[in-house]
Amino acid sequence: MKSSMTTATRLGIFAALGFTLCLVAPPRAIAQPQAAAMNTKSPVDRNTVGDALDDPGPLASDLSDQLKPAAINAAMKKVADWQLRAAEPRFNQQWTFAALYDGLLAASATTGDSRYRSAVQHFAEQQHWKLLDDRFPHADDMALGQAYLDLYLADPPTERKPERIADLKAVLDRLIARPDDSDKDLWWWCDALFMAPPVLARMYVATGNRKYLDFMDREWAITTQHLYDPAEHLYFRDSRYLTSKQANGRKLFWARGNGWVMGALVKILEVLPANDPMRPKYIQQLREMSAAVATIQGPDGLWRSGLLDPASYNLPEISGSAFFTYAIAYGIRKHILDRKQYLPVVRRSWAGILTHVYADGRLGSIQPIDGQPGSFKPSASYVYGVGGFLLAGSELNLLAKAKH
Repeated sequence: MKSSMTTATRLGIFAALGFTLCLVAPPRAIAQPQAAAMNTKSPVDRNTVGDALDDPGPLASDLSDQLKPAAINAAMKKVADWQLRAAEPRFNQQWTFAALYDGLLAASATTGDSRYRSAVQHFAEQQHWKLLDDRFPHADDMALGQAYLDLYLADPPTERKPERIADLKAVLDRLIARPDDSDKDLWWWCDALFMAPPVLARMYVATGNRKYLDFMDREWAITTQHLYDPAEHLYFRDSRYLTSKQANGRKLFWARGNGWVMGALVKILEVLPANDPMRPKYIQQLREMSAAVATIQGPDGLWRSGLLDPASYNLPEISGSAFFTYAIAYGIRKHILDRKQYLPVVRRSWAGILTHVYADGRLGSIQPIDGQPGSFKPSASYVYGVGGFLLAGSELNLLAKAKH
């Protein structure tokens, strides 16, 4: 599919944004992902990631939406405790759970409750610190590497255990050595930007070798060139949606897909050195996307699964909303975003998210596995959305503690 924007215009905009495309192959038509190919060898077990009960019970009445550490921690613990009870017996190496592990590690660091970290570490040890590797070079199967690297890097340098990242490093080295396919982008769907780039950025921290950063940056630029709309400052999920329209005639942008990207921007920026020449363009993109989503925030503080046509969707989508909250809170805390302008955005979004927590700790209104906007039950709860919630709470806690 071709966008209505000319290639010259698109390249000029990305040059202004700072993405270096000199290493990218000349502009070309993007191969359409075929449905059968996308499902080949998919390891995702949809029965393990969550459910949508007809009767989930009453909503929680014991949570406060104040942006104060004690209130934030209470909400995080309520949801994390429920999710750990429900999901730990089904822990696996799939991308769905990788996002949850990131959230659980953040929850331990924020609340001081070591159970969440211990559960993730115990699982990693059971897997012998290995990744799924039956559909290389699929980014989803590398997402677990974020947790492995965070556990590795958490130890003092002299006490770090090389076996925790040995398999991951071998996979990433094989990825970097692989030549690009001229017919299909490596990260052809925007979700992939959350799954692999933060892993490569952390491997740079672990090894000091810039080849991981350079590869990440080059592939990010390719995906961005093809899927990022420089006018709307949002990503199309993949090339199938470049010309798709919502019922109201607006372009089709998926909430969770853009949430994945904004979460990835945080995870990259938090490990890039302050003086790294790559840093300004990722900061600029975080600013652009934050401004875009802030302007379409719903009256309830949340976002619908189809971002530019909220009237077509009855329920807010919590996973995308949580990742937006996480990224904007980080931007405020790091003085990337204006506090006066954006603090009300995260106040409203956090308050809105908490209205979808049930009395037992279930977090609802999370869209099931998909690649486009859709409908779901109010009780729908899936582990990746809880991961986003815990990351958002952790960042809001840091923001609440930070000096203005």
